[in-house]
Amino acid sequence: MTVPEPVSPTPPRPVRRTVFTQGWRDVTFLHWAVDPAVVAPLLPAGTRPDEIGGATYVGLIPFRMRRIGLLGAPGMPWVGSFAETNVRLYSVDEQGRRGVVFRSLEAERLLPVLAARWVAHLPYLWSRMRVEREGDQLTYRSDRRWPGPRGTGGTVVVRVGDRLPEPGPLARFLTSRWGLHQRAGGRLAYWPNEHPAWPLHAADLLALDDDLVAAAGLPAVGGAPDSVLFSPGVDVRFGPRVR
Repeated sequence: MTVPEPVSPTPPRPVRRTVFTQGWRDVTFLHWAVDPAVVAPLLPAGTRPDEIGGATYVGLIPFRMRRIGLLGAPGMPWVGSFAETNVRLYSVDEQGRRGVVFRSLEAERLLPVLAARWVAHLPYLWSRMRVEREGDQLTYRSDRRWPGPRGTGGTVVVRVGDRLPEPGPLARFLTSRWGLHQRAGGRLAYWPNEHPAWPLHAADLLALDDDLVAAAGLPAVGGAPDSVLFSPGVDVRFGPRVR
């Protein structure tokens, strides 16, 4: 079995050509520790659960997408900016590359949802969504519209704490992800990205009403998350997808 590459706060491989850019803002990371055997059947062939301390993690990540841009062009201010929430798992492939696997991605703009489903074959879903901020408190709301099940969603409320001067090993493991794994054309593909090191803050979870994780095929995951983090965000470049 290939040893996974080291966890690093900056990308281990440069993205040499930009396919598209994104800004990720007001990002909350909620994570639950689970037995790797629970998520292994949900990962694409050619990958296995990425582990730390004998566990892997399920993530619920609400945030604001900002100005998606294509091929180095300036980001689109309206159609490319919207609220998003994803449910993700943590993977490592036979070359040792660590990544994420998306089980679902809720977004409030229909056009990006259709484009991502058709072009990138990612499991985007159209939802009514809102992100509200009052001082150090953020509220994320989501209500799925299409393709269903309609009404799936919930509410996340967090209070942002102090910046972490030195994020620990678990925080780095959960946030330092330099690509995504997916099946494309019947084969495993890896889509690399790069961005600066995450500025991470401690955060307190004030309220959680969610059924996105269960709808993503993980009904047994629930209760208080094992890790709650926040970041004001980073700007991201994605390179060409590698099969």
